[in-house]
Amino acid sequence: MPSSLDRTDRALLAALQDNARLTVSELADQVALTTSPCWRRVKLLEDNGYITGYQAILSPKSLGFGVTAFVSIMMDSHTKEMALAFERRLMEIPEIVACHNISGRYDFLLEILARDLESFGEFTREVLQRLPGVKEIYSSFSYKAVKERRVIPVSEKHI
Repeated sequence: MPSSLDRTDRALLAALQDNARLTVSELADQVALTTSPCWRRVKLLEDNGYITGYQAILSPKSLGFGVTAFVSIMMDSHTKEMALAFERRLMEIPEIVACHNISGRYDFLLEILARDLESFGEFTREVLQRLPGVKEIYSSFSYKAVKERRVIPVSEKHI
């Protein structure tokens, strides 16, 4: 229910998206609250599902991942059971960092990290082609990330 968010809630969400390591005191200063009400509001945002977790943003390049691939998957069957088996298996594969069930010609769009093109090729042959129900695989490669950080718009104009 986005309409239940007020200006302070939006400011809290924006500040935490920018830096989730802020202390409650620092966060309270940024949104002009005292620490106790600030903590209660953040807890309520978490409890109501607006905040689903906190994580560090890692550099794939620094960790040795030189290739980011976007892989479109066409399924050979569109049964619920096949989709669930495919999705369950995807969750076990760490190189797949994002997956979307999409409309159009393909059924799924995956974002995959690999050390280099050779290791991506091996991953495709040994892992992707063996996923349940895969009929067709189409890969595209990122030359560079133009807008990498996922920031959800929280201004009143947007929600």
